[in-house]
Amino acid sequence: MNPPLLFRPSPDAVYGFPDARCIERVDSRYQHIEVWNTSALGRLFTLDGRPMTSAGDEFIYHECMVHPAALVHPAPHAALVLGGGDGGAAKQLLKHPGIERIVVAELDEEVVRLTREHLPDVHGGAWDDPRVELAIGDAAVFVEQSHELFDLVVFDLTPPDSPAAGLYTRSFYTALKRTMAPQAALSIHLGAPYFHAARIETLLDDLRASFAVVRTMAAFVPLYGSLWLMATASDTLDPTALTAEQAAARLATRGIAGLKWYDPALHAALFAEPYAVRDKLSGVLQPSR
Repeated sequence: MNPPLLFRPSPDAVYGFPDARCIERVDSRYQHIEVWNTSALGRLFTLDGRPMTSAGDEFIYHECMVHPAALVHPAPHAALVLGGGDGGAAKQLLKHPGIERIVVAELDEEVVRLTREHLPDVHGGAWDDPRVELAIGDAAVFVEQSHELFDLVVFDLTPPDSPAAGLYTRSFYTALKRTMAPQAALSIHLGAPYFHAARIETLLDDLRASFAVVRTMAAFVPLYGSLWLMATASDTLDPTALTAEQAAARLATRGIAGLKWYDPALHAALFAEPYAVRDKLSGVLQPSR
């Protein structure tokens, strides 16, 4: 009998999958990668023991990370995905017919290889679309050397306490803004307020110091075992100003149908800040003594 696949989002919490079966393990130049099969969420992969993406619920995370920002933009043409080696963000971006170019700046080519082989439902063939360019290497170097302007940026990276740490900084946001068009927006994941409150506070402080408009989103992601916070950041675009009617009209105009999570009727609720976020997570989620 296989041992259970367990995740520890914090020192005092654990959850997992008792029937998980490991399909492949690889030690790349950068990290330990594992692909698993589970009855609850199908195939998933982990990096250094952390859950990244599963076939069973990836649409929750990827639709939230892409469509609110893409829809508030009147006509996005170019997108940059930082990380995103599983192809899930690229798959969602391709649903917007005005998108002419997507660059996926992924550090580890082994992530692309393994997820391309084992998680086809996640990437949905995005790597075969001529609009998608895969740039293997350090995303910070790509941004530093890029002369392009992007309308959308998706931070589809490992958490800040990982090799991606340098990309969650005010100095990187300053560099990144030089590659963002005047009317552009980025999306970024923050973490679980129940487990990562201090980290989220720091991330929000840095984002608000770097961008004029920062809005938080919240969705429960089963693979992550908790409510998960994300955010959009821009100097010009505010997704909370987009009404349900406007969001529905833009989806219809762009011919986007068949989404599994994002819905115009839920757009406002996605950005409705819980008390924990409004109070910058200070004390609200602390256990009673």
